[in-house]
Amino acid sequence: MCPHRLVLEHVTSRWGVLVLIELLERPYRFSELRRAIGRVIGGRGVSEKMLTQTLQTLERDGLVHRDAKPVIPPRVDYSLTDLGREAAEQVRALAMWTQERMADVENARQAYDEARALTARAS
Repeated sequence: MCPHRLVLEHVTSRWGVLVLIELLERPYRFSELRRAIGRVIGGRGVSEKMLTQTLQTLERDGLVHRDAKPVIPPRVDYSLTDLGREAAEQVRALAMWTQERMADVENARQAYDEARALTARAS
């Protein structure tokens, strides 16, 4: 797989998008980040395993910084790197665009579906 495409998949994955956008606001501890994502999407939210995998992937790509503090109990904070902040701003802009233009997308879908239905009936 093309390396560019792989990074794009990481950044635009379901959980990658939410992690990046949340971390734009401030650094989070793991459990805080998990709760914040749950509030955004409602319901159960992201599993610990999936959030861990997403954070590790974004950390490996140089987008997220993991800061483990040697205290008891252990404390780990996650924040964006400069590269991560740049990516997160782009992802947030796309997310805002989709929210602002959703009515247009729904209208286009409806027009498409109606045209397909007419074509199917005519066949």
